[in-house]
Amino acid sequence: MRRTVALPILAALCAMLPLLPGGASAQDTPWPQEIQAPQGYVITLYQPQPEALTGNLLTARGAMSITAPGAEPIFGAVWFSARVDADADTREATLSAVRVTRVRWPESTEELQRRFTDIVEAAFPDEVPIDMDRLSASLVTAEREQQSLDGLKHDPPKIIVTDELAVLLLYDGTPQARAIPNTNLEQVVNTSLAVVKDKQSGKYYLSGGQIWYGAADPLGPWSPEARPPEAVTKVVPQDTSSAPAPTPPPAIVTATEPTELIVTDGPARWRSLLGGELLYVENTENPILRTVDPGHVYLLLSGRWYRGAGLDGPWTWVHPDSLPASFGKIPPDAPIAGVRVSVAGTQEAEDALLDAQIPQTAAIKRSEAKLDVTYDGDPTFTDIPGTGVSYATNTQTQVLRIDGRYYAVDQAVWFTAPAPAGPWVVADSVPEEKIQQIPPSAPVYNTTYVHVYQSTPQVVYVGYYPGYMWSFPYYGVPVYGTGWYYPPYWGPGGYYPRHPTWGFHVTYNPWYGWGFGMSWGGGFMRVGVSFGGYRGGYRGGYYGGGYRPTYIHTGDININRGNVNIGNSVGGGNRPGVGGGDRGGINRNIYNRPENSARIADRSAGGRPAAGARPAPRPAAGARPSQQPAVGARPGVGTNDVFADRNGNVHRRTENGWESRQGSNWQRDASPATQPSNRAGARPSTGTGSTPSTLNRDYQARQNGASRAARAPTRAPARTGGGARRR
Repeated sequence: MRRTVALPILAALCAMLPLLPGGASAQDTPWPQEIQAPQGYVITLYQPQPEALTGNLLTARGAMSITAPGAEPIFGAVWFSARVDADADTREATLSAVRVTRVRWPESTEELQRRFTDIVEAAFPDEVPIDMDRLSASLVTAEREQQSLDGLKHDPPKIIVTDELAVLLLYDGTPQARAIPNTNLEQVVNTSLAVVKDKQSGKYYLSGGQIWYGAADPLGPWSPEARPPEAVTKVVPQDTSSAPAPTPPPAIVTATEPTELIVTDGPARWRSLLGGELLYVENTENPILRTVDPGHVYLLLSGRWYRGAGLDGPWTWVHPDSLPASFGKIPPDAPIAGVRVSVAGTQEAEDALLDAQIPQTAAIKRSEAKLDVTYDGDPTFTDIPGTGVSYATNTQTQVLRIDGRYYAVDQAVWFTAPAPAGPWVVADSVPEEKIQQIPPSAPVYNTTYVHVYQSTPQVVYVGYYPGYMWSFPYYGVPVYGTGWYYPPYWGPGGYYPRHPTWGFHVTYNPWYGWGFGMSWGGGFMRVGVSFGGYRGGYRGGYYGGGYRPTYIHTGDININRGNVNIGNSVGGGNRPGVGGGDRGGINRNIYNRPENSARIADRSAGGRPAAGARPAPRPAAGARPSQQPAVGARPGVGTNDVFADRNGNVHRRTENGWESRQGSNWQRDASPATQPSNRAGARPSTGTGSTPSTLNRDYQARQNGASRAARAPTRAPARTGGGARRR
C-alpha cells in the first residue's frame, strides 16, 4: 500500500477551489402559506418562530388561522418539531418530518378547540419550505448553542508590510524538490506556486502566468526571467487568461513559516471615516484601519484583528469583543464595510453566526458510497493525548482509530472499517463522545463537526457544520482556521500537508463564506493550481477531501497600478475559476459537488426517520431540501405580520404598533414592551420568558430575513475584508 503521489499545499488549494458565482438563484418562498384542509377548511400558516435548534432538530411555534367555508378566520398557535434540511448553494431549506406537538385556539370553545386541532393535525404538511436566509435570521430568537473555542490559537503569523507590489512565495517549511518523471527537472512540492528546478544548471524557475522569474536558490532573490528553458515551459501550463502581464513585474517575497504579506500600491493612502474618528488605507486589498485617539493600526487576517503602533508592528491579537467602539459604527455602505462581519455585535457578524447554526445535510446511499484509503507505506497513527483517539499521518484521508476500530471522513461523510485498509462502509453511528474530545491542536479537529444523525436500511442521514470547513464562531464573529501550525508528513512516496490558517489572504463573504487570494497577480495562482508535474499531478487534495472554500480571490485586478477597487471586486470579477476548469456554478455545499452526486439519495429514499429522535450533540443531519412548496400549501397569501407569543396568544404588527387578538377582534396592545421604539437605530426589546416583549425581536428577525432573502437571488458577492456588500 505505497502511495506515490505527493500532495503539497497546492493539492489542498486545488481541493479547496470554489466555483465562482453562476446564474442559479434561489426563489424565496413567500409567507404566509395556505393549506387546504378537509371539509373546505383553509389553514393559513405564518412564518414559524424557532424556539430551539439542537443539531438539525428544530422546535418552533407559529401563528395560524383556520377558516371554515363562508366564515371569518379564527386565530391560534401551533407548536411543532421538524428536521432541518438545508442547502447553502440554493439558499433553500425544508422543515421535514414535521410533527405537530401542540395547538392552541384562544378564541374558541373547548369543543371547537378539539375539532380545529384534529383538522390541523390531519392537514399539516409533512414538509414546510422556507428560504434559508429567513430561517437563519429567525434563529436569533431561538435557544441555540453559543460556543467560543478557547482552544484556538491567535498568535500573529509573521506579518510583512510593503508598499511595493509583491507576491508571497510561501513554503511549508524548507523547500523540498522532487523529480518530475521523464525529465531532467524537479518540482518544489511544498508550495502552492509553480516552482521548477533545472537539475542540469541548478537554477530555479517560478511561473507567474505570463511572467517568469529565476533564482539560484528557492528562497531567492528572484529576478524576472525573459525566456526559461523550453523543457521548463513544457511542464508548466500556460496562462490563457486575457489579463495583461503587470509592468513592472511584482517582487517575490519568500517565507518558510506561517506568513501574511500586506501590500499597498505605493505609500499607504489613508482616508477618513466617521468624521475623522477612523482612517482606512484605500490603496490595498487588506483591511487596514487606524484609530485617531489613541493612534493604533489594526489589521484583519483570517477573521482575527491585530493591533500595532504603526504598519511596522509589532502586532498583538485583539479579542473580537474588545475592539474600539468606532468599528461598530462603520456604515454598511462604507468602502471598508466588509470588516463589519468581524466586529462583534454588528448585524453582519450576527448573521454569519446564525448561518453557522444550520447544518448542511444529506441522505447517503449505503450502496453507492464508497471509500478506498491508501497509505504511504504501512499505516502510521499518532495518538491525540487525553482522548483515546489516534489519527493516520501517512494518508490524504482523515482516518481515526478508536477502541480498535477505524473511522474516516470523506466529503463530510463518516465511514467505518475493521482495519486501516478497509473494507470501508458508511457509518450509521460513530463514537461521538470521544470524537468530540479532539482538540483544535490536532490536524483532524475539523472532523468533530461532521455527524451521523439517523439511518434506515437504505440510507444514512449525515450533516456537517462550518467547522468542517475550518470556520469557527469565536466571541461573536467567525474566524478561519484554528491558528495552529500542523507540520506536514514526509514519506517515501510523497508529502502530506495539513490545513493552514495563514498565507492565503483568507476573507469572509456574507453569501459564500471564506475565500482565498493573493497580494497581487492572479496568474501565479492560476498556474500554480493547474501545475501538476510530479508523479501524476496534484488533484483532489488533502484536508479530508472536504476542505474547499467557496471562491478564489485571485487579486489580479484588485491592485492595478492606480485602479484600486476596494469595494466591488471578488476574484477579479465574474469570470471562470482559477485553474481554467469548468466553474459555472456554486458548490459551497460539499454534498452538491459533482463527484458526490452518486452517493446522495432522495430525501424519501428508504423511508424517513422521525424528526423527534435525539440528534447528535453538535451538528446532526438530514436530507437535501425539496425545491417545491409543501404538498397542499399555497404560499404568499396575505401579509406576514402575525406572530404567536410563547403562551400561544396571537399578535400582529401594524403601522401603529402591536395589536393582540381578543375574542374575534384585534385590539391595540397597551404593553410598551411590545410597541416599536421611536428612537432611531434602537434595537428591539428582547424581553424575558413568554411575555409579548419578545415580539419586537421576532419582528426584527423576520424583517431581516426577508431583506436577506430579497438580496440573495442576485448572488452578487460582496467584496470581502475591505469592501462593502454589493446590494
